[in-house]
Amino acid sequence: MATYYCDFAIGDDVHGSYHDHEYGFPEEDESRLFERLVLEINQAGLSWALILKKREGFHAAYDGFDVDRVAEYGDADRRRLLDDAQIIRNKLKINAAIVNAQVIRDMRESHGGFAGWLRAHHPLDKAGWVKLFKKAFKFTGGEITGEFLMSIGYLPSPHRENCPAYRKIALLNPPWMETN
Repeated sequence: MATYYCDFAIGDDVHGSYHDHEYGFPEEDESRLFERLVLEINQAGLSWALILKKREGFHAAYDGFDVDRVAEYGDADRRRLLDDAQIIRNKLKINAAIVNAQVIRDMRESHGGFAGWLRAHHPLDKAGWVKLFKKAFKFTGGEITGEFLMSIGYLPSPHRENCPAYRKIALLNPPWMETN
């Protein structure tokens, strides 16, 4: 029997708002896509509740997820992030955020941006997306890639069909519905 985020997120103080208004909803804004990718990478090995609790800290530490600013981070910024208790202080995850910002910045020239890159490769199954993400980004294995793509509407909804969020998402015609 499948477990759904809805089963424990609805009404929860930590998960509720994210479940009801973000998770699975189509997203195209570059900084919000970058934020989701950074948060999913940082969740690896940890709980999503911890990441949501630290979300404001991540937002401040990574300059509002401004891709251009993060892409220019150097050694001083890496040290600053490693010392910041408001985020996950993992050298590999911090480096991945910086490198991935550079990759996203470069996507503007090749695809008009991150959203354009995603649209250009749609539709793919999860295995195809994982392979593509591993070639393009750092620290993006199967779980991270899958959760990221579900969170932005590129893989099938992580909500039960009777969930109010599912019904709202369906009205927005997310990319995964376009292939059905």
